[in-house]
Amino acid sequence: MMLISKPLWWSSAIALLLVSCKGGDAVGPGGPIPPGLRLALDPFVTVGLSAPVFLTQPLNDGRIFIVDQPGRIRVVRDGALQTAPFLDISSRVLYGGERGLLSVVFHPQYATNHFLYVYFTSQPSGDIRIERFTATSAEVADPATSKLILTVAHSQQNNHNGGLLTFGPDGMLYAGLGDGGGGGDPFQNGQNPNALLGSLLRLDVDHGDPYAIPPSNPFASGSGGAREVWAKGLRNPWRYAFDAPTGLLYIADVGQGLHEEVDVQSAATAGLNYGWNIMEGSSCYNATTCARTGLTLPVLDYTHTNGACSITGGYVYRGSAIPGIVGHYFYSDYCAGFLRSFRYSNGSAVDQTDWGLAMSSVTSFGIDGAGELYILTGGGIFKIVQAS
Repeated sequence: MMLISKPLWWSSAIALLLVSCKGGDAVGPGGPIPPGLRLALDPFVTVGLSAPVFLTQPLNDGRIFIVDQPGRIRVVRDGALQTAPFLDISSRVLYGGERGLLSVVFHPQYATNHFLYVYFTSQPSGDIRIERFTATSAEVADPATSKLILTVAHSQQNNHNGGLLTFGPDGMLYAGLGDGGGGGDPFQNGQNPNALLGSLLRLDVDHGDPYAIPPSNPFASGSGGAREVWAKGLRNPWRYAFDAPTGLLYIADVGQGLHEEVDVQSAATAGLNYGWNIMEGSSCYNATTCARTGLTLPVLDYTHTNGACSITGGYVYRGSAIPGIVGHYFYSDYCAGFLRSFRYSNGSAVDQTDWGLAMSSVTSFGIDGAGELYILTGGGIFKIVQAS
């Protein structure tokens, strides 16, 4: 089961992200959902994939890319799933349960440098690897161009691998790593600032070899924690998202046995501690009381009722096809299969909405170059559209 959470904001990197949002009404916090607005799920790809776990589209590229967990990146062109994979590293990927090829991100200057970065669990140990590949033609990425960016030992347990790579509005590469697996963080990585596991990492892959440490990372000096760490206290941030127009970071962090949570904070704030394993959601973990000083609590959590088990984080909607949901963050649950959203305002989750849609085994959300949202499930991939 997929249990799946820099001060230079007005740089060319954020300009690139804002362009991809499309449409003037996409910028800003949005407003309440108009009465009577309903959403529907339009089938996008329902056959031909083994276990889709991520969907993305580079800026100004007509293709949509889908990560298939056994180790391939597939391409949808003009609405059709192409037979030949864009990248196939399945022979190097340890696949099963929460392990596999888990995400891909294209460099903001992909159109000129042809770099893409992947996150996977490797054969035979299950260790986490982040690697860069180069697309050598318009159609494929060459496995022989692999360049190791980072590897993190993860062989003792097979779960809580994290899995998302993304570029932030600051142009840095971010990676969300789980706590190393097992129940209750037995390796105590969540609150260990020297551990890369249980963290959100921030790397400058445009300088240094294979990366440089951004000077504004909280432990960039090498004192007090690992230099790569941007945030701590995470159990399994399977999916998180930057909302460039508001400068916010949304993290959907998978809970233990009682609570699932969404954290929302300024993406420019370094060194936040999201609480695990002192806290699970808004509650003390496995204790009646706990010291919360210095911890950043979620803006939303929900309990394991009505079949819920594991949050699947999505994105803030910034497309133009459904103006009524602009500025609303969408999320689901692997087991419960709902589609829910909220709007972040003045430190709170407002306009919380359950859209009344039921799905099975929701593994991830995706976003295309126009800011439209997709949801990946055990039954295929669907585009979120306005119901007629």
